[in-house]
Amino acid sequence: MAVKKSTTKIDFEKSIVKLEAIVEKLESGDQTLEASLKLFEEGIQLTRRCQQALEQAENKITVLTQNNEEWLAESEDSHGDNTEDGLGELLDQP
Repeated sequence: MAVKKSTTKIDFEKSIVKLEAIVEKLESGDQTLEASLKLFEEGIQLTRRCQQALEQAENKITVLTQNNEEWLAESEDSHGDNTEDGLGELLDQP
């Protein structure tokens, strides 16, 4: 039986905390050059993973809002101005 490789989901918040700790260590200047390079490399990897997580979240938001806009357009077409169900009033609020 083949074992599927599972994609490990990054815990975004923990990664941000770890990244902040790395930045503090690097800014302190107490690290050796070798330790600083290792920390820098780890920070870059965390930054890339966080960026990917943010891009995925942005894509989900885009899909959800597009689906919502399509639903609203369909709803307007079938219900006119949406005043009878109160949706029109909700949409007009700032």
